[in-house]
Amino acid sequence: MGNRGMEDLIPLINKLQDAFSSIGQTCNLDLPQIAVVGGQSAGKSSVLENFVGRDFLPRGSGIVTRRPLILQLVNSKAEYAEFLHCKGRKFVDFEEVRLEIEAETDRLTGSNKGISPIPINLRVYSPNVLNLTLIDLPGMTKVAVGDQPHDIEHQIRDMLMQFITKESCLVLAVTPANSDLANSDALKIAKEVDPQGLRTIGVITKLDLMDEGTDARDILENKLLPLRRGYIGVVNRSQKDIDGKKDIRVALAAERKFFLSHPAYRHIAERMGTPHLQKLLNQQLTNHIRDTLPGLRSKLQSQLLSLEKEVEEYKNFRPDDPTRKTKALLQMVQQFGVDFEKCIEGSGDQVDTSNLSGGAKINRIFHERFPFELVKMEFDEKELRKEISYAIKNIHGVRTGLFTPDLAFEAIVKKQIIKLKEPCLKCIDLVIQELINTVRQCTNKLGSYPRLREETERIVTTYVRERDSKTKDQVLLLIDIELSYINTNHEDFIGFANAQQRTAANATKKRVMPNQVIRRGWLTINISIMKGGSKDYWFVLTAESLSWYKDEEEKEKKYMLPLDNLKLRDVEKGFMSSKHVFAIFNTEQRNVYKDLRQIELACDTQEDVDSWKASFLRAGVYPEKDQVSEFGTSDSDILSDTVSMDPQLERQVETIRNLVDSYIGIVNKSIRDLMPKTIMHLMINSAKDFIHSELLAYLYSAGDQGSLMEESPEQAQRRDEMLRMYHALKEALVLIGDISTTTISTPVPPPVDDGWIAKDPR
Repeated sequence: MGNRGMEDLIPLINKLQDAFSSIGQTCNLDLPQIAVVGGQSAGKSSVLENFVGRDFLPRGSGIVTRRPLILQLVNSKAEYAEFLHCKGRKFVDFEEVRLEIEAETDRLTGSNKGISPIPINLRVYSPNVLNLTLIDLPGMTKVAVGDQPHDIEHQIRDMLMQFITKESCLVLAVTPANSDLANSDALKIAKEVDPQGLRTIGVITKLDLMDEGTDARDILENKLLPLRRGYIGVVNRSQKDIDGKKDIRVALAAERKFFLSHPAYRHIAERMGTPHLQKLLNQQLTNHIRDTLPGLRSKLQSQLLSLEKEVEEYKNFRPDDPTRKTKALLQMVQQFGVDFEKCIEGSGDQVDTSNLSGGAKINRIFHERFPFELVKMEFDEKELRKEISYAIKNIHGVRTGLFTPDLAFEAIVKKQIIKLKEPCLKCIDLVIQELINTVRQCTNKLGSYPRLREETERIVTTYVRERDSKTKDQVLLLIDIELSYINTNHEDFIGFANAQQRTAANATKKRVMPNQVIRRGWLTINISIMKGGSKDYWFVLTAESLSWYKDEEEKEKKYMLPLDNLKLRDVEKGFMSSKHVFAIFNTEQRNVYKDLRQIELACDTQEDVDSWKASFLRAGVYPEKDQVSEFGTSDSDILSDTVSMDPQLERQVETIRNLVDSYIGIVNKSIRDLMPKTIMHLMINSAKDFIHSELLAYLYSAGDQGSLMEESPEQAQRRDEMLRMYHALKEALVLIGDISTTTISTPVPPPVDDGWIAKDPR
């Protein structure tokens, strides 16, 4: 067998297999292994049972093996079996092993003869076996039986392919001697994945069942249908022997006698039979492992490096150390404070490139969502003029006023300022929600200690909710302060003289700004299938126009739309569409694009819609206002009321309209500036200070430290599994390092003519 290190190779691979299986993930190391493939009733199970010397595999007609069985044979003085899913339980009675395999198979596949690719791991310790690891796979079939899925053939084929396509897998192709070898399913599928024949070993079963006067001598001598690694013949027990509980040891003796006494096989008897097959497979697998060692070593090394950081905190872990809990609590709270601050303030290290952090979302609320909410509260032009005219008439009463009354201006301005309360309170609610989401996100790292996480989240969230009412009181106070004194001496206020000179056109005209680009991005134009269907375009919004192009290169312009007289309108999401939609239309009832009265633009999320709307606001394109007032007065009523005004009243209405527009602009600017500052001071900075200075004291008063720092069972299990995998990898690397690569092994035989293998018509 070579040196001592080589004998440790197969147990080493077994350890790795167990370590990765127990942690719930398949090892992407592609560990060297032998997969047993063949048609139904080819005798695969009997070969494996002969290796062990015990009856332990399920028997019956149809598909018996319905899940891959990873069978690890370990040479040992004692004889017993262990399942990976029944840790610690030793099976001495092999009849129980069979029942457990059947029960575990049914647990995943049900009892309807369905199959599953999730393997069962069985380890058999015995003095009669050599170290060997095999995977028993379901037998290939052509026809679904009973209530099996109609595509059972493809399901089994796909499962086999998962194992045998790996370069590290040797293929044990089992074929019965009483069937046509050239049409062997096992050899055909092996040829598909291993055309050079580097890792295929042929096994011929049922030699004793061949017609009298025929033999398989030419096949076994590798003359008739040659394979590079050749063939080994075995004689298994018949169904009658199995039913009669014929002892496997007796059967092996009978097999030996068969080869020694058969005239066609006498001269090769030493190279035939189950013991020789087991010995050969042990040698082949050991050599195969040795050949794959360099690649395996580098993969193990990279796996170890990826685990190193995670395992670092577990290495010196002692659950019974009382100082550990105190230290862990302090570290966790400190880390939570740092994470929270980084989420809010932004951080250069470990930047999340897939989602916006809490701070970035709050920034969008301050500078996109809140201004958008303010503009949405802007007054309806006709409704406002109607209110101004009523105010002027009511102030003059029975008299005809010669001058524009101040009181009308103040009354209208105060009414508009009061409307600001709603968007301000909504802004605070949005920030609160984002803060709570950020707290929840930051407590994810405390998942190892469920009680600590729960308490931390509760304490901080409660504090944020308390600050909510104080912040709202302060913001409402700001608006009350604005209401308490209308400062007509403000430097930005236009004053009566200028207001009278302005025309309505100038008052409503958009402020001229350079044609700067406000936003670029992808949007979908929703068009019916009859007119060409929806398409994605690259949009460029400037202060004067909206253009769209074929792609980001902005070479092929599809259309340019001036922003004059455009407004935004909400559109309900389509029944079949997952996208969120808004529309642009012309207030003068003109077609916006081709023959469309409005363009529907679609985004993936509501957040994108709100963001685009905020960008349109910056370009002066505002949302559509509800054209019916709360009193049910229609546009025509308002229009007739306005038209019927005498010229003097009309001038007064226009003057106050301009004054209100100017003053509300000043108030909006002030509120837009003060709102983020108030929220930052009273809520966000206050929450950060609370976490840094008071959270720990609250946690200590919330309950005893022992229960607070109790680990979750999942965390304890994960730690054990991570450490087990880490040590298995380290041990494997040490073992690989000790193994001499000069070990004598048999090289793979030269290529042979394998053109005889029938090509799969598929």
